[in-house]
Amino acid sequence: MRWLFLVLLVAAPAKAQPAITTSWDVVYARAGDRELKLDLARPTTRGPHPAVVVLHGGGWRMGNKKDVRPWVEMLARRGYVAAGVAYRLAPDHVFPAQIEDCKTAVRFLRTNADTYAIDKDRVAAMGYSAGGHLACLLGLTDESVGFDGKLYPAQSSRVSCVIDYFGPTDLAGFGKDEAAQRSMLGPLIGAKFTEKPEAHERASPLTYVKRGTPPFLIFHGTKDWIVPIEQSRALANKLKDVGGSVKLIEVPDEGHGWAGRANVGTTEATLEFLAEQLKK
Repeated sequence: MRWLFLVLLVAAPAKAQPAITTSWDVVYARAGDRELKLDLARPTTRGPHPAVVVLHGGGWRMGNKKDVRPWVEMLARRGYVAAGVAYRLAPDHVFPAQIEDCKTAVRFLRTNADTYAIDKDRVAAMGYSAGGHLACLLGLTDESVGFDGKLYPAQSSRVSCVIDYFGPTDLAGFGKDEAAQRSMLGPLIGAKFTEKPEAHERASPLTYVKRGTPPFLIFHGTKDWIVPIEQSRALANKLKDVGGSVKLIEVPDEGHGWAGRANVGTTEATLEFLAEQLKK
């Protein structure tokens, strides 16, 4: 299951764009003999700048950080240091490898804040589908959960805000969905829900909602047949129940991704949210 999320981007205007510096395939960690890499773009103006970590989708099994390079470049032109992060994929690597990699990437950016002109106190996470799930976990879990790994221990993996595009939030809720179990969750968890229900709950963002969470912006198409919109509604409701700041934007008649006028609106809402949260 791989989705062309590039259609969610607004085309760059014809006028001259601010200059940026790009660094593709930056090694942020090693897992065994494998290098883990991220793509980074930043303004050429003097920092420090707020940062945005962008996570690709693909059902935790497919997808590539190249899928989000247009977002990374656009965000850099808007004054952010943006990083598109590659993470280990299932079934070769089961959960929590994926979130450990994302947290390690955040700590890497903070460790190298001076090099990349990053303001360590202003870091956002955003992602699509499986990447949205991981962005939610970045916003909802701290070191006590055990997802942080061992690299760069002096730095925090917490983020200031989260933008979630139709990410799964209740993996246990897919327990009776045989198609989801077969294509996504079984490979991710390494077992079916009937075999390891507690592992599905451990991987679910809903499990970790509590007071003090960062602000959330959530997008979901009302006709999404892959990740039901009820997953986003459940997260939004639970965040509201604990007094969290959350806005759920339901995109009428759209599925698992969209283009056209809907894309323009959600992209504008994303940029407004980031400016409000990171550029105060």
